[in-house]
Amino acid sequence: MALELSTSLGQIDVSEEVISTIAGAAAMDCYGLVGMASRSQLKDGITDLLGWENLNKGIEVHTENGELVIDLHIIVGYGTKISEVAHNVQSKVKYTLNQLVGVTVNKVNVYVQGVRLVNED
Repeated sequence: MALELSTSLGQIDVSEEVISTIAGAAAMDCYGLVGMASRSQLKDGITDLLGWENLNKGIEVHTENGELVIDLHIIVGYGTKISEVAHNVQSKVKYTLNQLVGVTVNKVNVYVQGVRLVNED
């Protein structure tokens, strides 16, 4: 399913993959976020850290009652306040998608799948 935007010049279709890539890049810019976790490995109890090329696998884009909803599965860094990192991710994703694509995101659900020790050498 693609997101359809109408402008005075015509119609624009934006795929869910594009929206999830933009959301992932915006989230990775937040302090305290180590990376995205794969949704498919949640049932095994194993959370692998996804690289930049696979950010989409940790993000789900869907609509509820005609409103855009984004689910992010993340891994945070040890020693950071999880609620603050999650709030920053929500704000950054909503703002970035509004500025770059022009869509209003109604919900950004953040699922913290793990905590990792981060080396800051």
